[in-house]
This record gives sequence, structure tokens and C-alpha cells, in this order.
Amino acid sequence: MIQFYFLSILLNALGGFLLFSNSEEGKGSAIEAEIHFSLQNETFRLILGVLCALMGLLKLLSPIEGDIPVIGDLVPAAAGLVSGFILLFDYYHGRSFFEEGDGRMRELITVNRRWIGFAVMAAAVLHFVFPRVLLL
Repeated sequence: MIQFYFLSILLNALGGFLLFSNSEEGKGSAIEAEIHFSLQNETFRLILGVLCALMGLLKLLSPIEGDIPVIGDLVPAAAGLVSGFILLFDYYHGRSFFEEGDGRMRELITVNRRWIGFAVMAAAVLHFVFPRVLLL
């Protein structure tokens, strides 16, 4: 469906931007500070994480017309699942009382966060530019 195509691009671009952006940025004008605050809001990040993960799953099940199911939109679906997982992991890690069990996972996400965000944004752009290419 074309609606899932649009939502996949939009959510992947926004999720990738959140992963790529640095939390110390946004100290410019009042408008920039307000946008930065809105994007760093925990509730917004939770909702975006859920939507990204859900859209990644739905993209696996419903590719663009004429594409091969599952494989046809594999990269954008995987990007949505990964960005959704990381945003949800960040949300629940901030709310958790226990910090011992997720040391390796947290380190892997923290070290590679900007690269993962860049890859998710690249998947969104490539999916937009080449809608019928296999795997994109």
C-alpha cells in the first residue's frame, strides 16, 4: 500500500534523525530550542519508537504493489524495526531500576547510535528515490 510506503519513509527519516542528532544540540534561537525540546521529549520518543517498530513489521507484510513479499522492502522494514527497538530500549532503560543486565547492549547502542541513525536515514532516502528496487 502506498500509505505504508509514505509512513515508512517519514518514520524512518524521523527516527534516524533522532538517533543521529546529539542531545547537547539545540542551544540556538528560541525556535530551535523548542524543536529540540519537542524531539527529546520522552513521550514523543516512546510513541515514535512504537510507530517505527510497528511500521517496520507492517512493511514486511505489505510491500509496494508488484514487489516480492518480505524481500521487496527488506531494508526499510529492518531500518524501522531497528530504530523502533533502539528508541524503545532508550525509553525503558531510562525508566528501569536495574542496570546490570543490559551492559553490552547499551554499550553497542551508545557507541554506534549516530551510525545507526545515519543508516536509517539513508534507508529512508533510498526507499524514497528508488521505490521499486528489490530490497529497497
